[in-house]
Amino acid sequence: MDILNIVSAGAAQAVVERVARRLEAQGGCTVQARFGPVQAMHALVRAGEAVDVIVLTDVLMDALAAAQLVLPGSCAALGSVGTGLAVRAGLPLPDIASLEALRATLLRCDRLVCPDPAVATAGKLLLEVLDRLGIAGALQPRLVRCRSGDEALAELARGVGANDIGVMQITEIIAGEHAGQGIRLAGPLPAELQKLAVYAAGLAAHGKVPARASAFMQALLADRVALRAAGFGDCAPCSPS
Repeated sequence: MDILNIVSAGAAQAVVERVARRLEAQGGCTVQARFGPVQAMHALVRAGEAVDVIVLTDVLMDALAAAQLVLPGSCAALGSVGTGLAVRAGLPLPDIASLEALRATLLRCDRLVCPDPAVATAGKLLLEVLDRLGIAGALQPRLVRCRSGDEALAELARGVGANDIGVMQITEIIAGEHAGQGIRLAGPLPAELQKLAVYAAGLAAHGKVPARASAFMQALLADRVALRAAGFGDCAPCSPS
């Protein structure tokens, strides 16, 4: 039986897993997928991880293409994803509609849970937001850094404080809601602070099962309604690679 290896950003985990289950149900193929923060997954590919399909931000896909680790011309955009805030299910949604409202909400929080800023898009943006709002010093002692967005959601869900807040990619929060993880999307960061990340998929240059990989890519890109429901927005086409 063929083995299809996938390395993917955690922000795309829900949609990648859905397509993987469908592919496995058709028979003849087993999918093995690794998920995590974008920089960590990028490092895996660079280190020679066995992979057939790669799903990362378009910037990192371009870097892999330049290193001849992505098949030329195979890159395709899934969509843009913003960073959002989450709270535990059942708690009131905080006011984050403006810069001042967000600043006040963050200053009231007991803990601020996020994926590691060293490797994760949302964590890195959160530090920039705290600096811009002038509250980095006050919030640093309350920051809880997790290895991934998925771990950050789990940490938020098992917290005890009424004012715990999580900051992750919106696709991860939506997936956690749908999976019944006990968290709820409070909303996106205000537009003035938001930085949309474009996620793209591509075929690994040295993949072992190119036909399976191409079929997976086609299925992943085909259902735009499902991608939008998962939190992916419109974006410009991925640059050729």
